Amino acid sequence: MAQNSTDPYINPKDDPNNPLKYIASNSLTAVALFIVLNTAFIHSFWCSRYRTKWMLPLVIGEYCYAIGFGIRFVMHYYPDSMGIYVAENFFIVLSPCAFIAANYVLLGRIAKFLVCDEYVPLPLNKITRVFVLSDISTFLIQASGGGLSTSKNASVAASGSHIFLAGLVLQLASFLVFFSIFLRFLYKIYTLRPDIWMQDQTRHWFWDWRTLAGSLTVSSIGILVRSGYRVAELSYGYHGFLATTEAYFYLLDTLPLVIANLVYIPCWPGRFIHDKPTQEAVESKSSPYSSTV
Repeated sequence: MAQNSTDPYINPKDDPNNPLKYIASNSLTAVALFIVLNTAFIHSFWCSRYRTKWMLPLVIGEYCYAIGFGIRFVMHYYPDSMGIYVAENFFIVLSPCAFIAANYVLLGRIAKFLVCDEYVPLPLNKITRVFVLSDISTFLIQASGGGLSTSKNASVAASGSHIFLAGLVLQLASFLVFFSIFLRFLYKIYTLRPDIWMQDQTRHWFWDWRTLAGSLTVSSIGILVRSGYRVAELSYGYHGFLATTEAYFYLLDTLPLVIANLVYIPCWPGRFIHDKPTQEAVESKSSPYSSTV
C-alpha cells in the first residue's frame, strides 16, 4: 500500500513527534563517542598518575558526556521518543558544566602554585567557591528549565524554555567574567612579575607553566564558543534552524568541547602543578620585580 504523500512522518523535519527534526547520524555519533570516551580514559589515567583529584569534575563530566552520545545512538532508531530525547539532552547539555567547574578550579591552582594570588580579585578559596557555586546554580536552573520545557502544557513548556535560556545566559556571563579575570591574571604576571613569567624559559615547553596557561586559554575559548552557540540556539527556539540542523550541533557544540578537553591530554595540569609552590616563585615573592596590583 502506497504511503500518503502528505504523511508528516515521511520527512523528519515535518514529524510532529521528532524533537530533533532530523535522524541522528550514527557515524557522527560513533566518532564523537570514540573521542570523548578515549579522552576520559586518558584523563582518568593522568588523574591517578599525578594524584590530581581536583580535576575529577572534568573526568566525571566526560563520562557523563559520553553517556549522552551513547543515548544518541538509541535516538537514531527511536527518533519520536520524548523520554530518550530528554535523557540525551540532559547529558549532552549539562555535562559541560563539569568542564567549566574544572577550569574554575584550575585558575586557583595555578595562582597558588605561582604564589601570585594577589593578581586575582578575591582570596583563592573564595574566588574558586564563588565560580563553582555559580556553575552549580546555572546547572540547576538549566536542569529545572529543561524539565519544564518537556511539559505537554504549552505555557509551562514556554516558561521552561525561558528558564533554560536564562540559565545558559547566566552561565555564559559567569564564564566571561572568569575568563576576563584569568586574562588579567596573566597580564599582571607578564608586566609586573617577569621573573615568574620567565621562570621556566630554560625548560622544555612540556614543563613550562605557560603551556598550561595556554591550554586553559584554549579550553576556555572552546567553552565560550559552545556556550554562545547554545544561547543562540535556544534564542531561536527548539524548532529553530540551529537546533534542527545536526551540522551546527557538531561544529559549534561538540567540536569546541572536544578541543576544550583534548588540550589537557598533552598538558595535564598535574604535570605542571605540584603540592608545593615552585621554589622560584617563593623566593621571588620579595624580589625587586615584585609589585602589588
